[in-house]
Amino acid sequence: MTSYSFPRSDRRTFYVEQPYIAAAHEFLSLSPPLPPSLPPSLPPSPSQEIEYEVVRDIEDNCVTVCNMENFDPLGIHTGDSIVVAPSQTLSNQEYYMLRSTSIKVIRHLGIIGECNIQFALHPESEKYCIIEVNARLSRSSALASKATGYPLAYVATKLCLGKDLVSIRNSVTKTTTACFEPSLDYCVVKMPRWDLSKFNRVETRLGSSMISVGEVMAIGRNFEEAIQKAVRMVNPNLDGLDGKCAVSAALDSQIQIPTPHRLFAVQMALERGYSIDAVHALTKIDRWFLSKLKNISLMKAACSKGSLESLNAVSLRALKCHGFSDRQVARYVNSTEVVVRRRRLQMGIRPCVKQIDTLAAEFPAQTNYLYMTYNGSEDDLDPDVDGVMVLGCGPYCIGSSVEFDWCAVSAVRQIRATGMKAIVVNCNPETVSTDYDESDRLFFEELTFERVLDIYEREKAVGIIVSVGGQIANNLANPLFQQGVNILGTGPVDIDKAEDRHQFSELLDSIGVDQPSWQELSTIADAKIFADEVGYPVLVRPSFVLSGAAMNVAANARQLESFLQEAADVSQDKPVVVTKFILNAKEIEFDAVAKAGDILNYAISEHVENAGVHSGDATLVLPAQKLFVETIRKVKKISSAIAKALNITGPFNIQLMAKDNDVKVIECNLRASRTFPFVSKVFDANFITLATKAMLGVPTKAYNISLIDIDYVAVKAPMFSFTRLRGADPTLGVEMASTGEVACFGHDVHEAFLAALIASGFRMPIKTKNILVSIAEDSERLELLAAVTALLGMNYTVFCTPGTGEFYESRGLEVQILSKKPGDKKYPHVIDAIKMNKVDVVINVPEGTKKDEEVTIGYAMRRSAVDFGVPLVTNIKCANLLVEALARHKGIKVQSVESFYRIPTVGWQRETEMS
Repeated sequence: MTSYSFPRSDRRTFYVEQPYIAAAHEFLSLSPPLPPSLPPSLPPSPSQEIEYEVVRDIEDNCVTVCNMENFDPLGIHTGDSIVVAPSQTLSNQEYYMLRSTSIKVIRHLGIIGECNIQFALHPESEKYCIIEVNARLSRSSALASKATGYPLAYVATKLCLGKDLVSIRNSVTKTTTACFEPSLDYCVVKMPRWDLSKFNRVETRLGSSMISVGEVMAIGRNFEEAIQKAVRMVNPNLDGLDGKCAVSAALDSQIQIPTPHRLFAVQMALERGYSIDAVHALTKIDRWFLSKLKNISLMKAACSKGSLESLNAVSLRALKCHGFSDRQVARYVNSTEVVVRRRRLQMGIRPCVKQIDTLAAEFPAQTNYLYMTYNGSEDDLDPDVDGVMVLGCGPYCIGSSVEFDWCAVSAVRQIRATGMKAIVVNCNPETVSTDYDESDRLFFEELTFERVLDIYEREKAVGIIVSVGGQIANNLANPLFQQGVNILGTGPVDIDKAEDRHQFSELLDSIGVDQPSWQELSTIADAKIFADEVGYPVLVRPSFVLSGAAMNVAANARQLESFLQEAADVSQDKPVVVTKFILNAKEIEFDAVAKAGDILNYAISEHVENAGVHSGDATLVLPAQKLFVETIRKVKKISSAIAKALNITGPFNIQLMAKDNDVKVIECNLRASRTFPFVSKVFDANFITLATKAMLGVPTKAYNISLIDIDYVAVKAPMFSFTRLRGADPTLGVEMASTGEVACFGHDVHEAFLAALIASGFRMPIKTKNILVSIAEDSERLELLAAVTALLGMNYTVFCTPGTGEFYESRGLEVQILSKKPGDKKYPHVIDAIKMNKVDVVINVPEGTKKDEEVTIGYAMRRSAVDFGVPLVTNIKCANLLVEALARHKGIKVQSVESFYRIPTVGWQRETEMS
């Protein structure tokens, strides 16, 4: 593994010499100047992975706050494993043996504060070893804090400031001290979220390098209830834990190989009659966990044999106690979720509200940290009427991340500032919204129709805000509205008009707003006819997608047919949308807040990349620098008309494209977008605070903002995780791939762009001053001609692959050729140059609409750049902007955000500056 890797950024186990040698070379290129660490041999296989969270103060008081165990055996990164707290399979002897060792370790190392200790334990022999000690707060610390209600970060901070555990109050009981070990009368299950399906050629096998992008935490009174909740939290499209396996592979291999889908293959095996011992032999998952999964399969089988009428109160309550949802039961008995819910309520079967009280009810708790369970007979506290519910973001994933948590927290804070009570519903332990001191009541629960309606009816809330939690929350607006729920902000009927492609298209036509030509088609033949009519390229995607899922651009009929077959079964029940793809168009973002159809504030930003790169992967510039005045005028006019037509109240985002002042609408999201935190921080004006006031119906006043008079520029740049996604092709396209973002300010776009690149981990080309350029098409080679000339003028050495090199040599530029073929006696091999770090930056622009499955030399170059830590640029617009920025700025002066806010402006003042 690499030294000081976080989180275990790349660790692998080797049994033969040759792959070990190759990996060591790769690791050395990624590590700081320190040797790779070689951990000692582990206990016999199979071993369990156990974690302890320990705190220690200056008086040498030590407590173990939480112990957790991985559902999967040792060998899978804990971030990619299902984690259960407290441990369920340890014997008393094993528990206290590891607890005692944890305390010895923290004392021996002299740690003041909190540390995380990971063990490998062989249960049959009780042999164990310490995998690692993290003398800091870790991902597991956040999980332990949310699982126990013990605020580890808060307590660790106090301890570092010299306080002792006895003097710190328990923030849950308000009466006891922090010098205690939490006692849990519930079971917590953490489940990771993966998005590997978005990547081409990616390795899906799980191992000791983390590749998940998010996680959820489910709380129940038994393991079955908690894990079924967790499955629904990770993927709201699932009803619960049901067996599922790929048709293309044998079930045994799907069980044996750890992948994101193995849990469902294991469940399928149990449903098909595999014994617990047989599954254990294939997976090494503890038999206790497998026995609980077997219980779920047996209850499913029993339920599926009858009808809804045959389910009595005892049977239905048993199902609910084991985590079966109304929608799940409805599917088993051939009914609907609403009908099952009505029958359940008629039987008096309702979930109880329980507190996370840290001490298993041994002391009275004064906490608003709540969960719901059917394994209870009474509530721990009474309803708190007239609150406003805010639905959170759910698990972080590609397309929905921390930006939506920022929006939810901003909304909650404004609700409380208005004097109203805020009720948060969320299931993500990584979020600020699930800190129980942020709201008046926190329900750590599923973002499902069933559970949200349960909470709404129990708390007698005045309404629900769905527009700050991303698409998961927004999707619940119409189903909840149909049950009489008061949705605050834009009405569910209008939300549906924007979400439904047909209704939105008709609305745009009715108000005279242009859009790219599109059709929803059910046959390949019809798709080819439409593509011939509008002309290639065309964009292919299934209806109702998020973050560009399964989207492709087809340049010809062969690619169109291939993508249609790949993306979906082209039939009446699974239609595909084919849209005319406009080349070389500028993509524009319009983020705004409206009240009753009138826009209060707005921001217009532009993408550096041309349309065709997903907005979540694009480099965003605010204020826009290269838009015509006429284009901006049309964007404002179009957006105002859409806001009026949909009677928008609250946040919304419109994505548009422009080419030669011809502006077309791509889509409209009647919710906060991922760019709301960015625009709010650029303007120093919280758009969500304003939107919340509008949705609550309280007096609102627009911020005094002038886009033209801002004397600085901000750039938002994406961050990718290709180094962790082994085999994935690191290219940009219409399907989102980034897992994070950064934003930086500058006095001009070039300074801000350089700062954003550096913040995202991009190393400036100053080591060898060698830059590799390899571009597939002549049009883009020509577009980069001025940049290559500028690089040579700045004394950079430009290496090119043969085709690209011949193009530039024919125009009088002195470039050096690198061969695409290994063993070439005339020119060095391009892959060797990358692997040996002989180039500082790789600029590789593949054919824009190509998506071949074959392993090309372009793919090999891109993948080698990622694997060996060489900065990679795959977009021609970004490459040009990078070279322009290098020519204009030799260095970047570090400045605070406040220094930019203080730059004098002409024509307007911020609210804080006005008397």
